[in-house]
Amino acid sequence: MQTYSFSLPREPDLDDLADLAEQAFARLPEPFRIACGRVVFRVAEAADPATLRALGLSHPLQLAGLYRGASVRLEIANSGHLPPPEVWLYRAAIVQEWRSRGNVSLADMVSHVLVHEIGHHMGLSDADMARLEAEDEAAD
Repeated sequence: MQTYSFSLPREPDLDDLADLAEQAFARLPEPFRIACGRVVFRVAEAADPATLRALGLSHPLQLAGLYRGASVRLEIANSGHLPPPEVWLYRAAIVQEWRSRGNVSLADMVSHVLVHEIGHHMGLSDADMARLEAEDEAAD
């Protein structure tokens, strides 16, 4: 498993992003990892056109990650009879946002997207996560 610094000598590929996602997941606290249960992590170049249309998006660079599936609470209520939930990371959008920010490492960018999508699995909304991030920044 490779560890990356702020800048890469080449454009990161899908395998690079998968490695970074694996490293980010491994750094999460064990109870959080356990709570992820059956979540399957996937990396793709970009979201497919049908996914973009369903979300009301017009361009693949508008979507860095996606959670597909029921929240952990609904999965428990259905005794695991639902298909496994998926966290999708989209390379093109993540790399574009990383490059445009210029003040964050690629590893941190991947970790941020991964944790955000896992948050959806845990039943958190975008507003919930924005509030938690604001509280975390205020504590620093």
